Amino acid sequence: MNQKVSVSFMLMGILFNVCLITANLLETKVIQLGSLTVTAGLLVFPISYILNDCIAEVWGFRKARLIIWSGFLMNFFVVGVGLIAVALPSASFWEGEEHFNFVFGMAPRIVAASLLAFLVGSFLNAYVMSRMKLLNRGRHFALRAILSTVAGETADSFIFFPIAFGGVIAWRELLLMMVIQIILKSTYEVLILPVTIRVVRAVKRIDGSDVYDEDISYKVWKVRDL
Repeated sequence: MNQKVSVSFMLMGILFNVCLITANLLETKVIQLGSLTVTAGLLVFPISYILNDCIAEVWGFRKARLIIWSGFLMNFFVVGVGLIAVALPSASFWEGEEHFNFVFGMAPRIVAASLLAFLVGSFLNAYVMSRMKLLNRGRHFALRAILSTVAGETADSFIFFPIAFGGVIAWRELLLMMVIQIILKSTYEVLILPVTIRVVRAVKRIDGSDVYDEDISYKVWKVRDL
C-alpha cells in the first residue's frame, strides 16, 4: 500500500492549522510597534505562509491544496463553535462574558473576509511556488519563497481589509493599513528565510521527497487528487 502522507507532512500540516487558528484569535488585539499600529495576528500569521512554502516545495501543490482546505475547515469550525458559545447563556456567577464575546463574537463580515482572504492568498502562494519551481528547475528557492509570499500576502490584504472594514475606515487609511501589513509580513518572510531554507533541506532529506508538479491540475477543489 502506498503511503499518502508522512509523519513530517502530518506534523507540518498540524502546525499550519494551529498557526491559522492562533492568528485568528490574536487578531482581536491591536498592538503598537513604534509608530505602526497592527494586529497581534501579525506575530504568527506569516508562519502559515512559510509552512505553505515548505509544503508546496517538498510535497507539491496537491498536498498544499489538501492542507489549505483543512486549514479553512478548521478555522470555520472554531469560528462556528465560538459563535455558538457566545449565543449560549452564561452562568450567573461568571464575570468573563464581555471579554469572551469580544474574542469569539466576530462579526459575520469579518469572518467572511478572513476565510475568503485566507483561501485566495494561500492558494496563490502555493501556485506561485509550484510554477516557479518548474520554471527554475528547482533552483532559486529563496526567490520563489519571497515572491510567492508577496503575491499571497498582497491578495490576502487586498481582500480582507476592504470586505472587513470598507465603509467603516476611511479608504486612505485602509490602503495604508494594507500596504503596511504586506510589507511587514513579507519582511517577516525574508528575515526567517535562512531558517526556512534549512527546514526545507532537512525535510527533503528525512522524507525523501522533492515533488515537481508536472502535468497536474491546479483546480482548487480537486482535494481528492493527492
